[in-house]
Amino acid sequence: MAEHVKPRSYNSSLRAQQAEHTREAILDAARALFVSQGYRRTTVQQIAERAEVNVDTIYHAVGRKPALMRELVETSISGGSAAVPAQQRAYVHRIREAPTAGDKIDIYAQAITEIQQRMAPIFLALRDAALTDEPCSLLWKEISARRARNMLEFAADLRITGELRQDLDDQRVADIVWSMNAAEYWVLLVVERRWSPADFQAWIADSWRRLLLA
Repeated sequence: MAEHVKPRSYNSSLRAQQAEHTREAILDAARALFVSQGYRRTTVQQIAERAEVNVDTIYHAVGRKPALMRELVETSISGGSAAVPAQQRAYVHRIREAPTAGDKIDIYAQAITEIQQRMAPIFLALRDAALTDEPCSLLWKEISARRARNMLEFAADLRITGELRQDLDDQRVADIVWSMNAAEYWVLLVVERRWSPADFQAWIADSWRRLLLA
């Protein structure tokens, strides 16, 4: 009698892990090339060679160059392998729960310092790409507008403590924070003036306390 052979079970978990590993390799390669030689000069073929995959794999796993840039921006902000809406980020929950305006500022200063270490290089690559590439220009404007909206929510979180200066409305508070949490501000102090991330965090926390609180 022929031996009955059971069909192999399909290991979907292993396949998912392999797919995620491939996706991370692609994003790492794209990030390195976008930052080192610019978005316009980087080709999908170069990314494929650096990630040791073929071009079709990139298109299937992430997408074309604009999709790669978007994924890099979103994952740099979220700090994970996928985009996370602002309202679902752990530090945002901590800000909402913090009892004082000073506590909220300290939490956000720490969060933005951690984010900029991941975000600043790719964000500047996006800024440069936005000058000549329409999808990148739209993404740049989208992210900038999203940051502005998020800062209005942060201003509202500060306002409910009753500790904000009365002569500053929420829009002015948001604009001040928006300008100082920008990648350009980080580059000026940390990259060009050689401040440490800890110095940057302490500076913006102290500055926001002095500028915004009564």
